[in-house]
Amino acid sequence: MSEDALFPLELVQPEAYDAEPRLIAPGAVHVPGWLTSEQQRWIVGRFGEWTQGPVPLRAATLPGGRRMSVRTVCLGWHWQPYKYTREATDVNGRPVLDFPDWMVRLGRKAVADAYSSVGVVDGTLADPAEDYTPDAALVNFYDDGAAMGMHQDKDERSTAPVVSLSIGESCLFRFGNTETRTKPYTDVELRSGDLFVFGGPSRFAYHGIPKVLPGTAPTDCGLTHGRINITMRVTGLS
Repeated sequence: MSEDALFPLELVQPEAYDAEPRLIAPGAVHVPGWLTSEQQRWIVGRFGEWTQGPVPLRAATLPGGRRMSVRTVCLGWHWQPYKYTREATDVNGRPVLDFPDWMVRLGRKAVADAYSSVGVVDGTLADPAEDYTPDAALVNFYDDGAAMGMHQDKDERSTAPVVSLSIGESCLFRFGNTETRTKPYTDVELRSGDLFVFGGPSRFAYHGIPKVLPGTAPTDCGLTHGRINITMRVTGLS
């Protein structure tokens, strides 16, 4: 049986959120508890497979030689600062894993659920949810002490929303503005199973992870420590 058939997409139940979805900024929505425990464990299993290759989990090296504290494996397109390639030319030159069909469906449902949950129905956000088709995912693993500075997701040639899923330990997610890395920003605690979508006016907002909260992973999420973050994007590349 294929992994597409195995993914329990039907278990997403918007009426069973851990807390009410919240509009953080125009186009940016936090949906607590969107993934079920079973879905989280299933994704953790896939993460274990992705990290076995062909391109291993690695910490990207930024211009100037500084290595990121977060380790990443990519799907669909390989991200390296600050571009996408089909082969991991900064690691081992091997082709990146395909972007799975089940993740396309999950991303599409994420956008639709997030925006409908807070009553966003204007044409700039609601209509694209129907044909939202991500083709790349950065799957980040935050181990002890890992963090991510304020940055924009702007290596894509598309303004389609970014979908972010959290599994494992909670983190402090800092969501800012489109002009500067500094205030104003909003701090949000993202927990295991949470969904965060940002598009429209917030698509290029600065955001980061100042810290992960050790010891907060639920016992039934599939991770004993650390945090997995999946961010789906539409690259606009061919």
